[in-house]
Amino acid sequence: MLLALLVAGILFLLAAVHLYWGFGGRWPGRDEASMVEHVVGRTRGMKAPGLPASAAVALALATGGGLVLATIYPPTPLTPWLQAARWVLFAVFAGRGVATYVPAAFRYAEGTPFWRLNRRAYGPLCLAIAVGICAIQL
Repeated sequence: MLLALLVAGILFLLAAVHLYWGFGGRWPGRDEASMVEHVVGRTRGMKAPGLPASAAVALALATGGGLVLATIYPPTPLTPWLQAARWVLFAVFAGRGVATYVPAAFRYAEGTPFWRLNRRAYGPLCLAIAVGICAIQL
């Protein structure tokens, strides 16, 4: 139960960060260009994602958090569907985490702050979320 609360909390926190960006937040950068460098890895003319895109990602992350939280409640007729959805969530985070270490996957971002953050924080966080979901599922 504690692991489910932790993983769900992380997913809800990530959803909040995406909403923050959607409403114009610039952390971990100081302006739009540096935020894009830190979060996406591209700079030349690239704009930060707007509210619709950021809200869509936030909704997906919050839904994932809800799926994980559902594990702490007694089984219902929906339980098999929720378990299947959590395996999909696991696959998404595992795939994103593994992609971090595939040389060609983020080559476009070499030399940007994103490149370093992806290897030190974003990728490991995705892998940790995937491991957490797997542990919850088993």
